[in-house]
Amino acid sequence: MALRDCLDLFARQNRDLSGIFYATTPPGPIVTLLRQGGLRMGNLVLRVSPHVFISPPEILDGLAADGLVAEQLPFMQNRGNVLLIQKGNPKNICSVSDLARDDIRLFLSNPQTEKGSFTAYYNTLKNLVSGGDPRNSFPDDKIARGRILFGKCIHHREAPQAVAEGSADAAVVFYHLALRYIRIFPDHFEMIPLGGSVDNPEPLPGNVIGRTNMGLVGDGGAWGRRLIFFLRSRQASEIYVYHGLHPLSPVDPPP
Repeated sequence: MALRDCLDLFARQNRDLSGIFYATTPPGPIVTLLRQGGLRMGNLVLRVSPHVFISPPEILDGLAADGLVAEQLPFMQNRGNVLLIQKGNPKNICSVSDLARDDIRLFLSNPQTEKGSFTAYYNTLKNLVSGGDPRNSFPDDKIARGRILFGKCIHHREAPQAVAEGSADAAVVFYHLALRYIRIFPDHFEMIPLGGSVDNPEPLPGNVIGRTNMGLVGDGGAWGRRLIFFLRSRQASEIYVYHGLHPLSPVDPPP
């Protein structure tokens, strides 16, 4: 949501742009595009050369080591993870520890196809419910008993669907995703913060926070450096805040 709004504003400020093509996927497909020069989707092959790649820093570190990304900069981080539940809280879920109850079915993203989000969600649950006690087997015991529903493809679509239809009683999602759901479907969802409040989340210790960097691909072409500067601007930072993200190192435009 924030990227779309940022690119719309960037296009309005740069009228000589002929257009913007962007894709939002897990890192894997775009890494394949960079390494192989194309991305096959059925009988469609995309052969494009990105100017900027946005990803977790460890993904960009690997690309930089192979000479595919020239430089990278931090520009925002999420505000931790929360619980998405049905409006009215029919299962009376008050805290993350309630997820260990036998009557609670939980949704998590797929551990194979969406490793980044799954790892953040899993470790958040492990940290907050176990309290650091290695003898606590949550959430592994819940997984073993089949009380966790895993996404199949795109968890930020599947999580709200699972909660809305009742196949899961709660989903662990990033704060900014839950904020989007309750804004557009206020009669269907509410969130339980894992630290702080709905309006001002302050993630508890152990609630995993993820940082996002952006890397310049090659020399960035005609627009890469300009876009990177814009995505670190105070204008862009205001968009991140609105969408529930925390900007890193906003900079003022040159005089």
